[in-house]
Amino acid sequence: MSKNIESLLGFGEFSKKKRVNSKRKGSNFERKIAKILNERLDTKEFNRTPGSGAFATTHQGLPDHLKIQGDLITPSGFPFVIECKNGYDVQLDDLFKRKSDFFSFIKQAQGDARAAKKEWMVIYQKTRRMAMVIVSESYNVKPELVLNDTYFIYPLNEFLKLPDEVFGA
Repeated sequence: MSKNIESLLGFGEFSKKKRVNSKRKGSNFERKIAKILNERLDTKEFNRTPGSGAFATTHQGLPDHLKIQGDLITPSGFPFVIECKNGYDVQLDDLFKRKSDFFSFIKQAQGDARAAKKEWMVIYQKTRRMAMVIVSESYNVKPELVLNDTYFIYPLNEFLKLPDEVFGA
């Protein structure tokens, strides 16, 4: 088959990219983060929340000890509720727009953290870029960015170098 025909049929180098299943992509990212945290903290307790974010909103009537907040199930002593975000196109100027995805990620994590009576953490990774951690306080790691003395943004690989005590271990 000639390249011209291939491109017309959608096979060639100029063909449309296959649609990405965003739910699957998000689930895969949550599993990846759980695996990284399990390896770093030598545990098997980090797991993806069943149904992810939907589980918390559809199971409001559950007793407190069964409620799960955030995208990951964490060990009991872990001090953070984790919201995982992958692939969103957050731009630098979004940090100055209160209605941007960046701030909606934080708002979602803050709500889950209040319900769980823990601190919040957002782990964000833009497609094919390094994963970043967004938290509400400064840690003894050089942050990539401090925004309004309120949000501290670190590369995930650097944040994970913090002592075990930061992670409740």
